[in-house]
Amino acid sequence: MKGYDVIIKPVLTEKSYDGIPGKDYTFIVRKQATKMEIKAAVEQVFNVKVERVNIANYLGKIKRMGRTEGRTSSFKKAYVKLTEDSKPIEFFESLS
Repeated sequence: MKGYDVIIKPVLTEKSYDGIPGKDYTFIVRKQATKMEIKAAVEQVFNVKVERVNIANYLGKIKRMGRTEGRTSSFKKAYVKLTEDSKPIEFFESLS
């Protein structure tokens, strides 16, 4: 599986911006992706070395439209820590 199939989009929040100086990055990833697939995808796409990957599954929020009730889409979030000798990801460096 290619790296672009695993990583859906980066998470750009205040909390994720705080991790950028320490080489901690956050991504929304494919729900079926494993830690090893996420690590390989980040290393392939951004040409960096990954130290560890933590993942969290999120259930969609309950939303109401009149009488009917439904959920937003569920998703998986990956927290990626790069090694100390790795270069930072340029995409995030331009944002901070």
